[in-house]
Amino acid sequence: MTHGPNPGLPPESETDGRAADGSREEREFPTLLEQMGGVQGVVASTIPVAVFVVANVVFGLQPAVISALAAGVAIAVWRITRKQALQPAVSGLLGVGVAAFIAYRTGEARGFYLPGLLFSAVCGLAFLVSMLVRWPLAGVVWHAVNGDGQSWRADRRLLRAYTFATALWTLVFASRVVVQGWLYNADEETWLGIARLAMGYPLVGLALLGTIWAVRRARRDPAPA
Repeated sequence: MTHGPNPGLPPESETDGRAADGSREEREFPTLLEQMGGVQGVVASTIPVAVFVVANVVFGLQPAVISALAAGVAIAVWRITRKQALQPAVSGLLGVGVAAFIAYRTGEARGFYLPGLLFSAVCGLAFLVSMLVRWPLAGVVWHAVNGDGQSWRADRRLLRAYTFATALWTLVFASRVVVQGWLYNADEETWLGIARLAMGYPLVGLALLGTIWAVRRARRDPAPA
């Protein structure tokens, strides 16, 4: 015998993502991970860089460029044939294409890493400025992705939590610029590639965990009187 929905509880579509006790469910991390293509998408996005590093050491620049492009195309086709999200596949292929084009045009392997280095510099500056103007980007991006609006800024606890999280992200981007920028100027292309991999998603994962910890702690703390 089947039972209908409990008349004492509102339908899921009317709960606005809230748990039975009225608190908002913690869905941010899964949602953000989905935006990045899931765990498979995160891992797959590092493959073209790893292929470029190895191929450049073994075969030289031109084969490395071709190998990285081939890996990017293969990953995009694989994701499309599996009917996975198209956006991560397209953006990943576009990023590899731009990096490979710069390396080919400059004739230097380090050119492959220049777009990522510039991206980190721009992001680091943006996150730093957002803290100074009290619009911490960690909160702005987090709630924009989840469609929650920006009313969180009225809560001092969340504002402090997202300021802390934004500081973490600023450190991630700044560390990339300092370390990889030094290796870029020193023309240490192999170590630059290794640093690109090591300071990629491992640091992003730490920053995400720090963001989740700060926000959940802020939501558990009692509201100021």
